[in-house]
Amino acid sequence: MTKILITGHRGFVGRHFVRALEGHNLTLIDIMEGRDARDFFRHNDSHYDLVVHLAAVVGGRALIEGNPLALAVDLSIDAEMASWALRTKPSQIIYFSSSAAYPVELQDGKQKRWLSESDIDLQKIESPDLSYGWAKLTGEMLCDYLRQQGLTVLVVRPFSGYAADQALDYPFPSLIQRAHQRQDPFVVWGSVHTVRDWVHIGDVVEASLLFARHRLSVTVNLCTGVATSFGDLARMMAEQAGYSPVISALQDAPKGVAYRVGNPTLLHNLGYTPKISIEEGVSRALFVAGQM
Repeated sequence: MTKILITGHRGFVGRHFVRALEGHNLTLIDIMEGRDARDFFRHNDSHYDLVVHLAAVVGGRALIEGNPLALAVDLSIDAEMASWALRTKPSQIIYFSSSAAYPVELQDGKQKRWLSESDIDLQKIESPDLSYGWAKLTGEMLCDYLRQQGLTVLVVRPFSGYAADQALDYPFPSLIQRAHQRQDPFVVWGSVHTVRDWVHIGDVVEASLLFARHRLSVTVNLCTGVATSFGDLARMMAEQAGYSPVISALQDAPKGVAYRVGNPTLLHNLGYTPKISIEEGVSRALFVAGQM
């Protein structure tokens, strides 16, 4: 039986990994259950076959823009993880970075470009998306050092991950709630023209575990390459909910960069193509909302 450590297992992504890895020997660490990952890493000396490192301060765009220093805790968590990994030599680590690590100058909407893994050069860092992006870049640098020490580390950069059970401080579930309630006007944050690459959490987990089974020590986008604006997403949700509202934007709300879409070429070349389209993801989420 595989011995697996999952940090941050109570979070959105963590819950899906726990379900996917049911039946294995799981060690689960989450501050929500009174177990600080930093304390675990300082005192534990066990060897694990797989580490899924998700522990971090989490929140939506409002946290990233409104309380950036809260994310400094992530630096401490990742530093303790790296020191522990050097000591205990786990067989495989999955480190969750983020598309927020990409330079913001490439996401102004004028270029409408796919963001490729090579757009980040750890030897020549360009400005990522606020403190969250900086924290993830620092984590990636630590992972690069671990690789140099012979460890196998898969770094994944998920784009806009979503599913029905995500917290309402993230955009997708809050928009689903408005569609389910048939709100009119249908309000999105910031701008109806803001574009994201929506990737279902099922694909995020499946791709990550596939690459871990193949012992890949690479950095890869988890994305679809499909550009969907918030306005188009709201219209899609409303149409599936059976009504035609006015789509409007709350201009003074946090909105982030204008255009963030990933290049899925490496993902495909490594053997994975996302299976759940945004249309199907919306349909699934509205069905769940109707059952609640």
